[in-house]
Amino acid sequence: MATRESIRLAMLRIAAHLPARLGNASAPKTMEGRRVLLIRPDHIGDVLFTTPALRILRDALPKAHIAYLVGDWAYEIVTRNENVDEVIRCPFPWFSRKPKGSALDPYFLLVQEAKKLRDYGFDTAINLRFDFWWGAMLARFAGIPERVGYDTAECRPFLTRAVPYVRDKHEVMQNVHLVRSYLEQEAAAGDAGPLDFPLLEGDEKFAITWLGESRPRRLLILIHPGAGAPVKLWRADAFARVGDALAEKHGASIVLTGSPSEEALVEGIAEQMKSKPETITDVTIGRLAAILKRCSLALGTDSGVLHLAVAMGVPTVHLYGPVNVATFGPWGDSTRHRVVTSQLPCIPCNRLDFTAPELSEHTCITAISEEQVLREVEALLTN
Repeated sequence: MATRESIRLAMLRIAAHLPARLGNASAPKTMEGRRVLLIRPDHIGDVLFTTPALRILRDALPKAHIAYLVGDWAYEIVTRNENVDEVIRCPFPWFSRKPKGSALDPYFLLVQEAKKLRDYGFDTAINLRFDFWWGAMLARFAGIPERVGYDTAECRPFLTRAVPYVRDKHEVMQNVHLVRSYLEQEAAAGDAGPLDFPLLEGDEKFAITWLGESRPRRLLILIHPGAGAPVKLWRADAFARVGDALAEKHGASIVLTGSPSEEALVEGIAEQMKSKPETITDVTIGRLAAILKRCSLALGTDSGVLHLAVAMGVPTVHLYGPVNVATFGPWGDSTRHRVVTSQLPCIPCNRLDFTAPELSEHTCITAISEEQVLREVEALLTN
């Protein structure tokens, strides 16, 4: 593994010295008139983590043109954000959650996307993911003159300004620090503020209709059992028993949610429950956010939907396994957003690519007990 990484790093350093044709950027502009491209390949939660930094960037540069390069999977998170002028889609390699193709595909894609970006005339690119050398390399070959990102070995060769990445510092603050460094601002007092996800009128109308205006007012608890990697999944039967316990003790209405690909997981949990939960597995992010807004609590695995719940101001209980909570945990008041882990000594390894045969040996999340989860839920419901 070390040899393969060393070879890749050597190749990236060579690539950084290859000539790249400049885009259509004119003479250097003032900061106010700049065209800025943000790059983040991740999914819902990590892109939500960038929204406080977007506010800071827009407040500092109200007249700049701010564009955001995201995958289809995160498009809805930023397209309605008032601090973004333009959203550009990119099928980032390694983030589409599709079967892997040829090892050369990411490089062919980079050439295609760099050619497209040249026509935008960006002055600055800010690569918001610390290890995303592909994004830093893309900005270089798109001819973007100023390229800002984290000072990691893979990204550094392609950057004109490299900013230290601090281990165990929350991603929200990493993003804020990177943007402030670009703006040459001192760190501000206090935190970065909340995550942003504005609701549209259509979202609100859908939630009202779907939940039913005439439904008796009962405690509404949303359970999202899915996650972006199998190693982050909790036991389906445990979710069913926790849901039933909450329905029985509190008279709660339980809503089970998931993506279309998680329909079998959601329906399987619903079939195991004695109570009758509502299920929804084919809904836009905006409509799901509107449903979340009307919940008393959201419970689930480490996932973008739980971070969306945080953005909606809903108390949450997050089940974490291999991922570092200090860096990627819920952003906000810890008295309203609780984290449950199994406390195994291997946590956090931050590895998500375990094969199916390996999963039985990595029980960092399946070892979480139902009692642990119910204890945190009760603490929030009785707070």
